[in-house]
Amino acid sequence: MLTLQQQRHFESKGYVVLEQLFSDAQMAALKSAAMDIVDQFDPDSTRAIFSTHSEFTDRDQYFLTSDDKVRCFFEEDAFAPDGTLTQAKHLSINKIAHALHVHDPVFKAFSTADLIADIAKDVGVVEPEIRQSMYIFKQPKIGGEIRWHQDATYFYTAPISVVTFWFAIEDATLHNGCLQVAASGANFPLKEQFTRDENDHTELHTLHSQPWPSDEEAVALEVKAGSLVVFNGLLPHFSAANQSDHSRHAFTLHITSGTSQYDPRNWLRAAPVKLD
Repeated sequence: MLTLQQQRHFESKGYVVLEQLFSDAQMAALKSAAMDIVDQFDPDSTRAIFSTHSEFTDRDQYFLTSDDKVRCFFEEDAFAPDGTLTQAKHLSINKIAHALHVHDPVFKAFSTADLIADIAKDVGVVEPEIRQSMYIFKQPKIGGEIRWHQDATYFYTAPISVVTFWFAIEDATLHNGCLQVAASGANFPLKEQFTRDENDHTELHTLHSQPWPSDEEAVALEVKAGSLVVFNGLLPHFSAANQSDHSRHAFTLHITSGTSQYDPRNWLRAAPVKLD
């Protein structure tokens, strides 16, 4: 699937962009399936939010038991001081997570297609397994900032093997919070590890003192809908808040190697879905 040039770019930079690999119809089908889930979601059933400013302390059971379920999480700024939503429900959701690839037929068919497995193998994942899936909304005006991080922090394996597939459901631009990655590429140590113990206490451990890149050093990955960004677990990346009038929907898969040892202290403990 990948050309030799694309494979070398992934190896040296830690990521590769496959422009408009998927059709508008395929992206529309994923978006429609996500909106169906939101339509069925009772906003009074939870007030669980997702924020990278608070995610590194203890997580609640709604989050920790979502690894094998399909659950909605609100944007941090979705609520007024009295706890009511300040905009419509479908404009208040931060993400749907974390097992769309298991329970939703549209996302399952898309995630387990041969093309996904082929690309994973082309970037070096041996016996690829899907660990997690998320549909991310990045809502207009309130879509929150995602701080600098590395995905291996949350999907630690020995050796490190996690690769992220980031599908642009809608155009991603600097204005609506596109992905931004470290110019240094894959040459970056793992800074943190997020763990969960037997009592469901979670903790973010510092492993390395090297500072995160500055925002000014980042490479902005502005891509059209249908594009796929694949990046490895050591690549530092972030996305700014969405202060525009346009959403930035994306779908992500986290894939690890079946030949690597998955750390039992990782927060996500659901069984993986093997890709042929």
